Amino acid sequence: MAEAGAGNEPGHRDKTHQRSILVFDCRPDSSAEAPRAIDVAGMDYGSFLQAVRREFSLSKNETFVISTTDRRQVDKELYNELLDGKTLHLLQSVDQELSVATQERIDYLPHYHTLVQCGMYEYYASEGQKALPYAFAELIDNALSATANNTGKRIIEIRLLFDEAQGGPAVVVMDNGCGMTSQQLNNWAVYRLSKFIRNNRVSEGDHTSYVRPKAVPRSLNSDISYFGVGGKQAVFYIGHSVRMISKPTGSPDVHEFIMSKEDFERKEKNREHIYSGFIRNRKPGDCTHLNVSDEQFLRSIVLEEEGKESFTAVVITGVQPEHVTYLKQYFHLWTRELAHTYHYYIHGIDGNNKTQPQRTGPVSNIDIQISLFERSTRMPRVINLREVDNDMQTLYVNSSVSTFEFKATGAEDSLVEGMIRYHPFLFDRETYPVDPYSASASGEDEDEDCVVLNPEGQGKRLIFECFWNGRLIPYTTVSEFEWCVRPKNGAAVPLECYNRISGVLFANDRFQVSTNKLTFMDLELRLRDKETIFTRVHNGQEQRVKIQREFINWLKECHERFDKQVMFQGFLGVMTRTDVTTKRLQSPWAKFKSMKWDGKTYTKGQYVKSVRKLPVMFGSIVQFLLYGDYEGDVYATGGHVQIALEPKELYGEEKIIPISNIDRQATSASIEKNIEEEFAKLPDRLRLTWPEGNPWVDEDVRPAGAPMGPIQVEILNKKGESMSRLPLAGNAKKLSINLKVVWHSPKGDVQTNSHIGVHSAKWEYWFRTMENFSKLGNYTLHLQAMISDSSANEWAGERLPHYTLNFTIKEGEAVAFVLGVISSPVQIGVPFTVPLDFRDEFDYPTQPPTDIKPQLECSSLELSFDGMAFGCMCAIKDVKAKGKLSRHSKMHTVKVHIPGLKQSVQSFQIAVQPGPPHNLVVFPEGDDVISVENGNPANIRVEVHDEYHNITTHPKLTVRYQLLGAPDLPVDVVDCSHTGSGVLLAKPLQLKNVHAQQTYTAKFNIPNHKTVACVERKLRVLPSSRVARLEVYRQEEGSDVMVLQNSEAIDWTAGDTLGSLNFRLYDEGDRLVSLPPKLTNKIKVNWTAEVNADELSKGKLPSLCVPTQAQREHFYSVSFHDQHIVSTSFIIVTRPDEPETLRVTLSESAVQMGETLSGTIYVEEIDQFGNKTDRLSAESVKGLTVSADDLDEAALLIDWQASTAQLSVCGVRFASGPPGPRELCFKYQNMEKFVRIKVTAGPPARLVLLEKPEMPVQVLNGHGLETPITLQLCDEWGNPSPDQRINIVMKTLSPQLKVKSSVSSQPVDVEGKASFILEKINGPKGEHQLEFRGSFSRNSISGPVVTLNVIPDPNIPFTLNIEYDRNATLCAGDIFPVFTVGVLSEEGGPVRNICPASLSMLLWQGLAVGSRPSSDASTLKCSKRQDSETDGYFCFRDKQIPELAGKYAVQFVLALDKTKYRWSQQIAINVVPNKPAKLAPEVPPSTPVVSNGNTRVNRTLLDSLCLKIMDNYNNTADEGLEGQVFVTVTGTGDMEVPRFENGDESVTYSLNNGEAHITDLAILENSPGVDGAEYVLHFQPELKMSSATITSYSLTFRFCNDAERQKIMSTLSKKKDRLSQTILMYRDIFDTNEQLISELKCQVRDATNKLCELKPEMIKNGLIMSELTTVAAIENEINGKKAILTTMENQHRRRCTIPDPFKGSPDVLGKVAHLAQVEDDDAAKVISWHILGDMDCVVTETTAAAKRIYNDTHGRQQVIPLETVFWRPNNRPLPHIKNGSPLFGPLGNPVFVKDLLIFPQHVESCNKVFTSLLGDTILVDDLDSANHYRRGVVQNKIQCPTILTRQGERIRSNGKFGGLQNKAPSIEKLRGQVFGAPLPKDHNSTRTQIELLQQYLGAMQKAANVQSDYNGHLQYLQSPEMEQKQRELRQQEDELRDIEKTLASTLEGTSGPVTVKRSLEPETPEPSIPSKRSRRKTQKLDS
Repeated sequence: MAEAGAGNEPGHRDKTHQRSILVFDCRPDSSAEAPRAIDVAGMDYGSFLQAVRREFSLSKNETFVISTTDRRQVDKELYNELLDGKTLHLLQSVDQELSVATQERIDYLPHYHTLVQCGMYEYYASEGQKALPYAFAELIDNALSATANNTGKRIIEIRLLFDEAQGGPAVVVMDNGCGMTSQQLNNWAVYRLSKFIRNNRVSEGDHTSYVRPKAVPRSLNSDISYFGVGGKQAVFYIGHSVRMISKPTGSPDVHEFIMSKEDFERKEKNREHIYSGFIRNRKPGDCTHLNVSDEQFLRSIVLEEEGKESFTAVVITGVQPEHVTYLKQYFHLWTRELAHTYHYYIHGIDGNNKTQPQRTGPVSNIDIQISLFERSTRMPRVINLREVDNDMQTLYVNSSVSTFEFKATGAEDSLVEGMIRYHPFLFDRETYPVDPYSASASGEDEDEDCVVLNPEGQGKRLIFECFWNGRLIPYTTVSEFEWCVRPKNGAAVPLECYNRISGVLFANDRFQVSTNKLTFMDLELRLRDKETIFTRVHNGQEQRVKIQREFINWLKECHERFDKQVMFQGFLGVMTRTDVTTKRLQSPWAKFKSMKWDGKTYTKGQYVKSVRKLPVMFGSIVQFLLYGDYEGDVYATGGHVQIALEPKELYGEEKIIPISNIDRQATSASIEKNIEEEFAKLPDRLRLTWPEGNPWVDEDVRPAGAPMGPIQVEILNKKGESMSRLPLAGNAKKLSINLKVVWHSPKGDVQTNSHIGVHSAKWEYWFRTMENFSKLGNYTLHLQAMISDSSANEWAGERLPHYTLNFTIKEGEAVAFVLGVISSPVQIGVPFTVPLDFRDEFDYPTQPPTDIKPQLECSSLELSFDGMAFGCMCAIKDVKAKGKLSRHSKMHTVKVHIPGLKQSVQSFQIAVQPGPPHNLVVFPEGDDVISVENGNPANIRVEVHDEYHNITTHPKLTVRYQLLGAPDLPVDVVDCSHTGSGVLLAKPLQLKNVHAQQTYTAKFNIPNHKTVACVERKLRVLPSSRVARLEVYRQEEGSDVMVLQNSEAIDWTAGDTLGSLNFRLYDEGDRLVSLPPKLTNKIKVNWTAEVNADELSKGKLPSLCVPTQAQREHFYSVSFHDQHIVSTSFIIVTRPDEPETLRVTLSESAVQMGETLSGTIYVEEIDQFGNKTDRLSAESVKGLTVSADDLDEAALLIDWQASTAQLSVCGVRFASGPPGPRELCFKYQNMEKFVRIKVTAGPPARLVLLEKPEMPVQVLNGHGLETPITLQLCDEWGNPSPDQRINIVMKTLSPQLKVKSSVSSQPVDVEGKASFILEKINGPKGEHQLEFRGSFSRNSISGPVVTLNVIPDPNIPFTLNIEYDRNATLCAGDIFPVFTVGVLSEEGGPVRNICPASLSMLLWQGLAVGSRPSSDASTLKCSKRQDSETDGYFCFRDKQIPELAGKYAVQFVLALDKTKYRWSQQIAINVVPNKPAKLAPEVPPSTPVVSNGNTRVNRTLLDSLCLKIMDNYNNTADEGLEGQVFVTVTGTGDMEVPRFENGDESVTYSLNNGEAHITDLAILENSPGVDGAEYVLHFQPELKMSSATITSYSLTFRFCNDAERQKIMSTLSKKKDRLSQTILMYRDIFDTNEQLISELKCQVRDATNKLCELKPEMIKNGLIMSELTTVAAIENEINGKKAILTTMENQHRRRCTIPDPFKGSPDVLGKVAHLAQVEDDDAAKVISWHILGDMDCVVTETTAAAKRIYNDTHGRQQVIPLETVFWRPNNRPLPHIKNGSPLFGPLGNPVFVKDLLIFPQHVESCNKVFTSLLGDTILVDDLDSANHYRRGVVQNKIQCPTILTRQGERIRSNGKFGGLQNKAPSIEKLRGQVFGAPLPKDHNSTRTQIELLQQYLGAMQKAANVQSDYNGHLQYLQSPEMEQKQRELRQQEDELRDIEKTLASTLEGTSGPVTVKRSLEPETPEPSIPSKRSRRKTQKLDS
């Protein structure tokens, strides 16, 4: 087991065999010498002391002490702990001062946590910031931990020693802490040896374990040196080397240790132990080991050691140069960052609060001082971090006015103390502090054109800075908590108050931080945990209150007490600002007339002056602007003011600036004075002067190149004063002059010069001389004054002063010439012309000078010309060239010189070609005879020359050659048109019969040039010496020569060799040609490619192997290949050799079992090469025998075939044996031949099942079988028969069983197999039989019967079970009782995963008849599920009962898909009337009109009226109500009331069964009453034996004094009633439409809100919303994601193929093999094999479910119920780990098998199951690692569980391994009984994205539909039809008002005691607006 810090590298000594101790003699009288090594292997303590005495020659009486370097005296116990190589001191006493310095070798290998935690975020990934402050922070952390127990001052000093004269640069960090012992120093050197595991080191060092400090306020416990990482990383980040110097408390010794990059590299190079070194133990102040020349500063540091009780100094050298530069230049920045990091350690728990000197806690005793030493001549820079007053925490503390303190407590003693500070708004600014060194804070104020709405104090910064154990964790900030988050609406305080808070969190060490202490790892996550409790801390006491309410109250109090705001008065309205670039901030802007700010009022028209901006603006107030929708006076924290700049004549514009930019100190008089002074300072004109003379005037003409200038320009104002700036107060704008010269070219204006003239006090505006006017044409000079910073040439709408000058530029005199285009090439002697073009200085064409005398020169040719030609262009005419042309120089340079010009010489190159053809030259020249050998080319060269003997060319220049002296001699022609020369007779001369020398005449001429003379020469032709004939002959030794004539045929034995072949060669003269190698190499034969060159040189040809095929001719040739081919050939006819074997020919090679082989077998003799011989005869029949296995020899027939000279065999038959090949043996004499005959299966006889499943086969109802049923066709012997004529038919033997298959019958395939895929099986629960039979024609072949056990599918809805309170009374208008709909499977269990939206309740009026609902049924949707509801059951709650009483029917339907439904039974319900509520007629009567005359008909109020007791919905109440109805009359006020007959004031009618019949009701004759007045009849019921309150019925009638008036009033009343009823109907329609519009608007808003809610979640899941703007885009995205998902699901991965028909059943989890997944293939194989017997076991939740499966499968299926599984949570570690530490170093990566399982569902239940099945089984890599692990566990006396290996081995818990039973087979042999592999990691995220996209698509479609409905309804309301109804309503309302006026006027015209005026509308209650439900269209459901 490798311990931290122990040497564990190669080459380490074996501690079990060797143990030696190093002892230094440190007694006072000893001299410095090397330590002595004492071998103490096997010694006890006494023997060790004796060895020391012997080694150092100590007498028995001499006393001494042996101690460690930590001054621990070595006793017997400590001696046993000493390790090999330990260093000890020999002293006189323990406290003796060291006389000499000693060295102790240590090892500091990295701790193994380096590997374990290597994935942690690397140190100093500082997010773009400089990391040096955090490196120093690591060293300060160590110093704070070291000084934690100091009773006095805790001093930490950082010295930056950058004086190179003293050995710098170096960094020294010193503290006065407890120091380190040598062992602690050794621990420090070990990387990642944190303080939590140092007690695990088995050494003689510190055994004390880490003790967690007590809780203190703000967790300022100094416990921040934590991980054993930061110190090492910090020093090597700063420099290359570190020297640790430390003196522990109570020790007289100083321990010094050096670690450097250079030392590491040296050790690595020398292959030494890298992680080892020495600790020097010395007395304080000992400098003897220091190098005087280097690092002189170390001496002063060492000398400071004297007198110190304890200390630690970290000396870092080799500081990086860039770090030195940063530390010098940014001294104030990084020290400020350190002051921020340790703010509360330095200033205490209240921080650096300058306004409150009183402290609530103890004063900090920590001093952190930083000193920077550069050169000795400069004073050092020294700063104490306590003096830093601009760090962010100081700014936060001192700018806040109130604090809100709280605590957050969580699990495991986690505690966070928090504080929120409030920074108020003061009139025009936020007091929230800004980092003075940040980029945003360093700039100027915002631009005046920018819109700043309530300038945010906090901005984008998060609220809380986070501290850990009192130290800042810089890269973690927390935004907010739920109780302090900014509300979206309905805030108790202005929202900007939430931007005025800052906060700080103090977390204790129960929260994890990264090893670099830059980020928290779990702070925000744990704070947002539901178990975290927040409490408020007030006056130091915790209060368990509602913290959100407390926070809002505190924030409100801060706003009211501390915020100082501005009041805006005189609201003017709302406007939109188009000058704001951000569209959402353009509106609304409230306008105000005045503003009250800090006691001063600003009003419209008042002059103001701006501040903070340049230039300073003066203007009058137009209005004040405040963003937001306001009305009336309002307070705000800021705003804008719109001012008109003054004077208006100068500016003419308005500006909008923040109110904070108003100068509140400026007076009106000063502002007006500034405005008046600006008028006289405006620029007026420009004045030009020419300092060097030569002025240019307007329309001047100058030659090209003429200089202009210099020019001096002045800007004069209206007073004639020179000026250079615009007269703007505060920030005058500089003026400059823009000079532009424009050339008016033919193609448009071109700017040639552009200069900006700036003002000079000496020269005004000066422009230098311009000499670039070289273009011809008209020019314009423009001078324009302009503003320098904006280049504007206008100010206040007026153009600034300007000046214009026009002039013209023309061409100058000729100074040079240019040669024109010369036709090239030219010919010798042919004249040509040289054109000349004369130019001025700027290369413009101009006239030539007079008296031109050109000169022509050429070094290679002679030139002449005939003078000059003048005209449009000047030219030198008739130039001729003469001379001999060089072959190498094709171009010739000609110089043209014209005296008198600046550029007088020009040259050009011309290509000169030879002249016309002049003579013909034949080579070789002379009269010599030309000799040539026949067959060779003559190669006669000819050339065509011009007059000067230059080879010339010419079109169609052809030289012809003709040979004279004999007929049919060759003629040759060569084309010299391009080269002027050529070769004739280049092809071989082929003359016939040239056996001797012959001479001919050759004639040469040029046919197209008759002027060129012909040339004749003699030609001698010699016979050819090349090979002309080849002869082949055969000559054996001692025999004659046999010459093989060309194409001669030779008879020869097949396969024999034809040798002794020779050849001879002859030339054209029939001379024998010798055979040198160069000729013999050209001999080729066609029977072999390998030819012996030596044999050929002797005239011998290679032997010829005669072909083995007899009776065929074979062609052979011998050829000589030179320039032409000479060959000869012969033919060999082969004959058969001697008989060698038999040849058997089969007409058929296959035969069915029991059948006779068709066709005849032929047998013949052949030689060794397969050639048929003629040796067989009829007698040979007796000698031929035939034999084979299972051959029926009695059926054989052998015969002789004379026509073919062959033996024939018939009757081959096999009667038994398996199908397959048979060897048939034919034997004749000593020859045998075997042939193979394939014996196939016999005729089909039966069908059998392949891979017969266990019967019965379990199948879910409605599902199919995963594996197809495969049948095999066999013969009577059981052999597979591939007879594809057989058709196999599948038939169900149970009529109730329905099987859906791809085919019900099919023929067998080529292997005799047929597969049936049972896609869907439906039938009642139980066993059913499926029969398979084969058929061919009318014959039937029996087949197997498959038994299927149909199990109901628990996931398919079968019935709907309705439960409700059937005894409940259903009263009209009430709420239905809750309908609970259970979706049940066939077996009666609930079906889960049913979408509630698929379930509907149908309600219609009528009887429950049939199985389908009425067409007018209304649809009600399922209610939202509640947590308490059972899965699979759905509730319909709060559904309203119809308001009309009667018979109704209810039916429930479940939509399975778009076409399939499950219907419930129809439920008949009876809706009864509600409680009696009123007395009313079924049909309201018209308004009666009566008179008090003597005619009773006119006095009759009601002839007959039936009144009934009704409920509120106009349903007739229950019968049985008895009582009376009292009828009375009432009027208005003191109006006299008519009386009934008999003078009664009331009339009584009986009420029977809830009905009262009012008949013959009339008033008294001459009854009192007011003529034309309205009265009311009241019908008041009184019930017997009932306490119900019944509303009376009222009926209005009109009273008249005469009959005529009665008729008029009656007519008007009827018309009024009719109009009133119609108006009510119209109003009801419009009210309904308005309510529908309101509802649709709400639906549009809800749909939009749904889209907005989904967008953040979709963005969070990686979806790009900018691409999802249309339905098509979303659908494409969904399809793309589904394709990706399908690809993931279909990609090849390991799958479990065990069928699981029980999964999904109630209380069934599924089979074990399907419950888990394993990612690694090897692990999956071995785990599956290990529990192979349990893979098929079904896991159920209850015993009842297990028993049900057991019964359904007749006990064949093994089951395990979870409620019978004993399970105890087991989180114990692996057996080799005890108390968190490993007992030994395991090999092979051991891991619990159960930890490798992935559970897609039922995680807790699966944990139980697999813990029961696997126990503590462990998986390792290989068998050796497994044995090593088991040995290590057992030797520690711990029980070792079963171990599996990834290689497939198993070691049982009893230690047994090996054998087949402990070796897993290959994964293929498991046949799918293996755990499947999980889906890819992106599967879940992709599925989530699809779900979100589908939700978003549905929401978008719903929003579109609702918006479409809304728009459609709006269009409908604006349609002509609705407008017509509006007009009709207004018309009828007008008519109604007219009638009422008429009735009222009638009443007014009548004299009477009382005047009555009232509406004619009936007093019946106004019909209520129809409910939302009743207005919806009846939804129909297609069944």
